[in-house]
Amino acid sequence: MTPARAHRERQLAQLAASQSASPAANRLGEAATEYASMRARLGVDLRRLSEIQSIENKIELKRELVPEYFEWCRGVLEADTGAQDDVVSQLMIWGLDIGNWSFGLELADYMIRHNLPLPERFDRTAPTLVCEEVADAALKSLGQGETFPLAVLDWVDSMVHGADIFDQVRAKLHKAIGLVQIGLADAIEPGSDGPAGMQRARLEVARDNLKRALELDSNSGVKKTLEQLGRRIDKLTEQSTSAS
Repeated sequence: MTPARAHRERQLAQLAASQSASPAANRLGEAATEYASMRARLGVDLRRLSEIQSIENKIELKRELVPEYFEWCRGVLEADTGAQDDVVSQLMIWGLDIGNWSFGLELADYMIRHNLPLPERFDRTAPTLVCEEVADAALKSLGQGETFPLAVLDWVDSMVHGADIFDQVRAKLHKAIGLVQIGLADAIEPGSDGPAGMQRARLEVARDNLKRALELDSNSGVKKTLEQLGRRIDKLTEQSTSAS
């Protein structure tokens, strides 16, 4: 996409969002034409995806497609009118699917702040989908021995705070946060965690989150980890007391 095309697309997205948020709730002129064009392109791409059976191949195609919609979505975000936009709602889902957290969660923030629905084929709310998709991605990464950015989980936690979502879904998020905090604590070299005891502090935050996960879902699978965590924290507390 040329810079001129990108600039034009962003401006038309802003205009379309502003028009849709007006009392008449109608997109007019060039903005309406561009929005119709974007929706038509999205329909074609959705059909392409529906013809692919492999999840891995679907993800690869989504990685190729997402950049084609960047500028339109950016324009809607900059207008920030709260207008319903089918392109934004679908691209939010694709952004999360491909692990483009900054893009997907920016769109999620827009949708959640303005209480916008997901595409009709989804039977979940935006907060529920966002929470579950990100928590599942984090737990999968951790289960494979990989890391996951705590900042992403904290962003989601803040975003869905107060939202009405299933307890089991929120429990997944707290479990993921707790396990990531344990990993960060484990990465601290012995004797290098500072006078405030950063390792113990992280483990205590982890314990709080795992406890919350257990409160929300007794089958969250954190009981054994909580027991081990309690012993580690007690040991670190004893060491700290002895040193002082």
